[in-house]
Amino acid sequence: MSGIAAGRLTEERKAWRKDHPFGFIAKPMKNSDGTMNLFLWDCAIPGKKDTIWEGGLYRLKMTFKDDFPSTPPKCRFEPALFHPNVYPSGTVCLSLLDENKDWKPSITIKQLLIGIQELLNNPNADDPAQAEAYQVFIQNKPEYEKRVRRQAIQYSGETVQKQMGL
Repeated sequence: MSGIAAGRLTEERKAWRKDHPFGFIAKPMKNSDGTMNLFLWDCAIPGKKDTIWEGGLYRLKMTFKDDFPSTPPKCRFEPALFHPNVYPSGTVCLSLLDENKDWKPSITIKQLLIGIQELLNNPNADDPAQAEAYQVFIQNKPEYEKRVRRQAIQYSGETVQKQMGL
């Protein structure tokens, strides 16, 4: 099955290089011997303009299994973000990434990254993954917004691009 996964990921990479949303980054990582690892991608999602996330560039690792696209990739922010739908480990809690909910093999990396960007500004209070962020989001919106803005400054686009070697 990994041949199917590798073929699909090769196509995803070609499609991404040809056409991707402005400010987003997605590229396969390199193995220690310098070869490309199609099953592990280094990504970054920009905060949407005119939101509390604007100005930040949020690093995300996408890990694909041999049975991709039958199963979704695991998406994890590194470092973990303060967000109701991001587990303390950094793993993203989103129905698009759940094979028992909204995952479909036709979903592209581009669609996933846009969906995660959308989730940043529109948390799903019905599916919390991080207790503290959920509590602050529900009980004290101004404090939540202040903490997210601080995070946007901490993970500014320039800083993250340097970390990624861009």
